[in-house]
Amino acid sequence: MKQEMICITCPMSCHLLIEVEGKQVIEVTGNACPRGKEYAINEITSPVRVLTSTVIIENALYPRLPVITSKPIPKDKMMDVMREIDKIKVQAPINVKDVIIQDVCSLGVDILASRSMNKMEHEVNDGKY
Repeated sequence: MKQEMICITCPMSCHLLIEVEGKQVIEVTGNACPRGKEYAINEITSPVRVLTSTVIIENALYPRLPVITSKPIPKDKMMDVMREIDKIKVQAPINVKDVIIQDVCSLGVDILASRSMNKMEHEVNDGKY
């Protein structure tokens, strides 16, 4: 069976043609560099993605804190990781790269804060403007 895909490892966006038998890559053509072949093989045999999402954060200027995986995770584990992320609620202050979830789903990957958020000090409104 032949599959087509566009390589995203560089700005050339090569149109790849991959000959596949089962889960085994037989041949990759159309790549202008070796990274295209490697990308195609990985995408067919074990696709991975960097996951970005948000978690609830309390006592901060914004209600959601953006988070990201520390490295790519298997594509078939994305929903499992999202279910774990959805359970999380953090308290400000948070600094960029703080570990929000360590070793999520036993994948050896952490969920990290992708921005800092300071604690918001709430002022009491006494009715005067």
